[in-house]
Amino acid sequence: MSGNSKIEWTEQTWNPTVGCTKVSPGCKNCYAESMALRLQAMGLKGYENGFRLSLRPERLLEPLGRRKPTIYFVNSMSDLFHEKVPFDYVARVFDIMREAEQHTFQVLTKRAERMAAFCAGREIPPNIWLGVSVENKRHGLPRIDALRNVNATIRFLSIEPLLEDLGHMDLTGIHWVIVGGESGSRARPMRAEWVDNVRRQCLNANVAFFFKQWGAWGADGQRRSKKANGRSLGGQVWDAMPA
Repeated sequence: MSGNSKIEWTEQTWNPTVGCTKVSPGCKNCYAESMALRLQAMGLKGYENGFRLSLRPERLLEPLGRRKPTIYFVNSMSDLFHEKVPFDYVARVFDIMREAEQHTFQVLTKRAERMAAFCAGREIPPNIWLGVSVENKRHGLPRIDALRNVNATIRFLSIEPLLEDLGHMDLTGIHWVIVGGESGSRARPMRAEWVDNVRRQCLNANVAFFFKQWGAWGADGQRRSKKANGRSLGGQVWDAMPA
């Protein structure tokens, strides 16, 4: 089902698929997996299979029933471009997003090559923003190159959890970058200089920069609650969105 979101960079979530499998280190402590298993234990409809990939066609029409313009994060509990989601089903999701033109849809994936293959030769409506997750150099940076080949009005990066210094990033054709640290009991630390490196490159390239959170480890390298660590970077909250 659709629902209000606590994620700082969106308003609602919409999950026409549920479940996923791990593909890279950023997946290690997946929040969606833990939540899906918890919802399964609670007997919540839609999570009967836990975190096993499941299509939820009964949810496809949900955005059409909402008139108020809303920013939707598509598949907060899955990856729309997972190998087990057929392209004809992905096309149905895109058809709904195209029809619900009053809304903005943020589609984020770690399967960048599959997203690029689906989008090849297709016209992507401007209300569909396409993005990739980037957590490190080895797995994350190549996804940016694949995203750059997608003909979308807004291309974005979710650099969360940021696991190492990413060095130089080619931000050509990228419109928005989100950065965040990991939360939860097994969270891995994120160092302030790694974040500042990304922030500095975004400012130099005129790319909108959004700092989501420090997570479980603060700017001073100390572990405390996510709330206590806050969202400030260099004494400032960075909430830029793409124009």
